[in-house]
This record gives sequence, structure tokens and C-alpha cells, in this order.
Amino acid sequence: MIDLHTHTTCSDGTDSPFALVKKALSTGVTTLAITDHDTTAGWSEAITALQPQIELVLGAEISCLTSDGISVHMLGLLFDGENAAMQQILADSRDTRIPRMRKMVELLRADGIDISLADVQAQTPAGATVGRPHLADALVRKGVVASRDEAFLNLLNNESKYYVTHAAPTPVEAIRAIHAAGGVAVIAHPFASRRGQIITSETFADLVAAGLNGIEVDHRDQNAEERKTLREIAQELNLVITGSSDYHGTGKLNAMAENTTLAAQWEALEAQADARRVVRV
Repeated sequence: MIDLHTHTTCSDGTDSPFALVKKALSTGVTTLAITDHDTTAGWSEAITALQPQIELVLGAEISCLTSDGISVHMLGLLFDGENAAMQQILADSRDTRIPRMRKMVELLRADGIDISLADVQAQTPAGATVGRPHLADALVRKGVVASRDEAFLNLLNNESKYYVTHAAPTPVEAIRAIHAAGGVAVIAHPFASRRGQIITSETFADLVAAGLNGIEVDHRDQNAEERKTLREIAQELNLVITGSSDYHGTGKLNAMAENTTLAAQWEALEAQADARRVVRV
């Protein structure tokens, strides 16, 4: 089983990098990608949990914004973690998250919702990249909503009055940075309309021109028709087709390996990186 999209406590997951690998082992995953939001902080710890039955794909999920303000997430896999330009992009994105979170809290408070930045920070593990899931956890803790999923559905989705964007590279810029660092780029859940506004099919032409390697087709937040369309786009444009869990641990319904990638597709994707950076023991 190949799962190319998971998160740890280094961003907005609830399992430590070590625990994530152990969970993957117990689930039967044989290839696992660690793709925390805008950080590579969990890589070293995850490697310490490896066993011969599993290989680790090092990566990150990069927050992007199109020129017309649509949020896009780009999975960078197999890139050089020491690449200075890539680390700068990730750092710049992280640095804008506290001001963004402060503004979202202010908007919620203006409508009488009892929440504070301190509440959010209390739900953010030490060293983690603060994000909307931590705000969701704080809202659950305060009794405003019952779960992360409810928080995103009703309050924190991209179309919500409380949503605030933050400085981020364009998808094209992210793809180019990933390639410059020797990795491959897969656009994450591009048609996940329940999250908010999505890109159009026509957008893929520019992404392919920039060097997009694959599309995350099989994902919980994309229905059967959306998956069918994305699969057709990928085949037409000769892009790798992936499936992933987007596992975050407790608080979200996503189960480890609920969607997976075919071995032939993973082999095709790995072959496009400039170095084989899959970690094995």
C-alpha cells in the first residue's frame, strides 16, 4: 500500500512523526510520504521509526495562491531538504500564519464567538506550523463545534466570512521551486469543492507547462465525478495519478491508506525526481 499524503504534529496532525510511521506499519502501508504543511521539521524523527517493511518518502505540502486568489496545495516530494530556496519558501509561508490566525480570531470574536489566539496556541503542538486545524481544535475545546470537520464545514472553509488568506507562492512558483530542489510536484485534491473555490480544468495547462508531475485524484474530498474528470485530465496530459489519505490523526475522518497509489504510478513519479531520495533501512 502506497500513501503519499500524511501529516504529523509538526503541522496540523495529531500523531508525532515517529507515531505516524508506526501507525503506517500497523496499517500495512509499505510506502509512506510525510507531507506536513510548509515544513520539513518532521523528517528526522520519522526516519528513526523506519523498519524494513516500509519506505519513507520525504516531502511537504506547500500552501499556494493563484493569481485570482484561489487556495491550492502542492505536494512536493523527494526534494532536497537542504535546498536553501525551498526552505525559504516554506519559512516565508510559516511566518505569515500568526498574523493570519490573529485576524481570523478577530473576525470570529466580532461575531460573538468566544475564542482567542491563546486558545489556538494552546492547541498547537510545540514547533508545529499553526493553521486552521488548530483553530478548529480550539473551537471544539470551547464547545463552539463538535469536531474539526464541523468547524471547517461551517466556519473555516475557504468561502467563509472568517477565512483569511496569507502570503504564498503561486502554484507555478511552487512547482518550479520543487523542481529546482530536485523533487516532483503533485497537486493535492484540486477539485475538493467542499473546501471552497477550486481551480478549473483549464488551469492545468499552465501547471503542466511549469512541470507538474502528477494529480492527486483519489481523495476523500473529491466525489466520483470529480475523480473521473481528474483521471481523464491526467491521462490526457500524461501526468501521474495518485491516491492518498491526507491522514491527520484524530479529529478528522480520514483513515490511513483509505486511498492509495498504484505501484506503477508511484514508480513513474519517483523516476521523474533527479535523485532517489526514498529512505529505506
